[in-house]
Amino acid sequence: MRSVSVFGATGSIGESTFDLLMGQGGRERYRTVVLTGGRNVARLAEMARALGAELAVTAHDECLPALRAALAGSGTAAAAGRSAIVEAADRPADWTMSSIVGAAGLVPGFRALSHGGTLALANKESLVTAGPLLMAQARRHGARILPVDSEHSAVFQALVGEDMATVEHITITASGGAFRDWPLERLARATVSEASTHPNWAMGQRITIDSASMFNKALEMIEAREFFAIEPERIEVLVHPESLVHALVGFRDGGVIAHLGAPDMRHAIGYALNWPDRAHLPVARLDLARIGALTFRAPDPSRYPALRLAREVMAEGGLCGAAFNAAKEAALDAFIDGTIGFTVMPEVVEAVLEALSGEGALGNAPGDLDMVLAVDAMARRRASEVIARRQGS
Repeated sequence: MRSVSVFGATGSIGESTFDLLMGQGGRERYRTVVLTGGRNVARLAEMARALGAELAVTAHDECLPALRAALAGSGTAAAAGRSAIVEAADRPADWTMSSIVGAAGLVPGFRALSHGGTLALANKESLVTAGPLLMAQARRHGARILPVDSEHSAVFQALVGEDMATVEHITITASGGAFRDWPLERLARATVSEASTHPNWAMGQRITIDSASMFNKALEMIEAREFFAIEPERIEVLVHPESLVHALVGFRDGGVIAHLGAPDMRHAIGYALNWPDRAHLPVARLDLARIGALTFRAPDPSRYPALRLAREVMAEGGLCGAAFNAAKEAALDAFIDGTIGFTVMPEVVEAVLEALSGEGALGNAPGDLDMVLAVDAMARRRASEVIARRQGS
């Protein structure tokens, strides 16, 4: 029986993973080792009971009594806290879903690789902040990382049977988010509610806002560089409002292979879950005759400054990715709590990168996770200072 763990089980990716696991036999087919979640302990316990999980962990210490009560009599152990999540990653599993949002997912995913199994990576921040370390950890333990971001899964699938040396470029697509057709002058007044509504995908609030600002695509550019070991200048972004073409790979003979599918994360998750086989998945099938047309356009640099920042991060290298992600998360927190406006987020990130780069704090390659986490903390502190100055001005 194949053993599985899901880190971030109660988020949107975790819910889709649970749906697929249950649809493919549930506890009759899979031995669930660990499920982790946040404050929604009722749902976490419900999932744990359904899958017969050995351990359920909430990230919040104060939620432990409620989780224990919800699991009473189930045979599933309960734990709480960030350290408990990291310790849970030390429990071996054949297949681990890494879908904790943000930099918090880095250490559990890194630790899970030590078992030599498969890490289904939905946490893009892991490769952005510590790509070389993560890939080296996988090689060291004979583990495999399979991409779960829809764009990177699409590239991965398009490259099956291909020689990476023949690839001229990788193009990842973006819906353009909630504000893709807004007048530029209106963006500064965009509300959290408006930014939290995606035109095509059903996702969590944070990634939906990142889609509107295109910070998610900026992270994915860096992630593509790390995962596919491709030069930054060969990574392209196209705005594709229909969200049906997820990525394209161009080859030196002029051919282009595109991956199409409905905007449903269960495809990429299911591909990683069943790889190297393809299983039947409960996702919509495309009717191209009904769809009729697919549209593409280049992203507007003035609308999406995050893409320029991603290229600068890739050019500088070192620990710049860790600072970029941390500053982005801090700026997003400030936008969500109403401290700064939508268009101020990239300004905060750029100010942090300029300050830390000027101090020489980002030039070294990440030697270990402690270095990455130190830069993460440094960038968050600096972002807080930048935000405070803007409030005072």
